[in-house]
Amino acid sequence: MGLYFLFILLFLFRVTESQSTAHTFNHTDLQAAIVDMRSKAYYGFTILLQMLNETSLANSDLTFFMPNDRKLSESSISANHLGDFLLSHSIPMPLHFSDLAHFPTGTVVPSDFSDRMIRIHNGGRGDFFVNNAQVTERNICVNSVIKCHGIDAVIEYDNVSYS
Repeated sequence: MGLYFLFILLFLFRVTESQSTAHTFNHTDLQAAIVDMRSKAYYGFTILLQMLNETSLANSDLTFFMPNDRKLSESSISANHLGDFLLSHSIPMPLHFSDLAHFPTGTVVPSDFSDRMIRIHNGGRGDFFVNNAQVTERNICVNSVIKCHGIDAVIEYDNVSYS
């Protein structure tokens, strides 16, 4: 298990290193991702992204895990913790689902918010979880550097509140 973790960390470092020089954050990437999100009815998540000052998203090398609108409406997110919420629902590299599918169960990857880690459960195409949330829609953002996948719950972390 330790070798898998080391391999994944090296892989993530190489992917981040090679892709971060290729793209810097720009308004066009975010807008293209928002259009893709809306096309799949992730309206709540797009509203949260638009409420956040885009300078809080330092780069466009992101993968978002987006709770559906029903789950978002059930959670309480204060304006003071909006950035924390969005960054804790992302990882700092753009990954298609085929990239995520290479991570074995038990892999831990950093969220884009410091000190919050996402644990992968990979039971195959129809059984893929990030922490407590199942990935229900794959590869939603296709027209930008930003990648995104739909999930069926707000990602939970130990002792974390967004209100």
